Amino acid sequence: MGIVISPDYVLAPNQFLHPLQGGRRKSARGFTLLELLVVLVIIGVTLGMVTFNAMPDERQALQNDAQRIALLLQLARDEAIVRNRPIAFEVDAERYRFLLREGNTWLALAQDDLLHEREFKQSPVAISISPPSLWQAAPLRIVFGREPVDKPFVLTLAAGGAQAAIRADGIGHFAAE
Repeated sequence: MGIVISPDYVLAPNQFLHPLQGGRRKSARGFTLLELLVVLVIIGVTLGMVTFNAMPDERQALQNDAQRIALLLQLARDEAIVRNRPIAFEVDAERYRFLLREGNTWLALAQDDLLHEREFKQSPVAISISPPSLWQAAPLRIVFGREPVDKPFVLTLAAGGAQAAIRADGIGHFAAE
């Protein structure tokens, strides 16, 4: 049988009494080292997959920039009509911004919450427009006037091996492709 400690508690032959526990055996609680290591490995693998998926590749970053620019071009076109003043989109290899015509000069819309200057996520970016405009120079500038109808164009952005296009239909719709 075993060693009888009290009428209610019998110590098995392979059990030992711990002197600091007052001669009573406590039941084991908690996790084993192996269980903790398995949980840490699962967390590590999960974090690795999330980090890998959260970092956009070159193509995805350029596509995100193209979608943002398409929405901002639509906004700039609408603003030009509402303000009854020309607004220009100006882009170079590193950044893009919007300008407002004041008399004979173009002023950057630095204080505007949406139409302020931004940098590309992946730079430098090669920019081209089709059909080519007569004023195509560095930096490229697209001017939106008070007229609701304009010439259609395709603005192409390229960085590394990735390419994205913004298609304007001439009546105010801009789509990133």
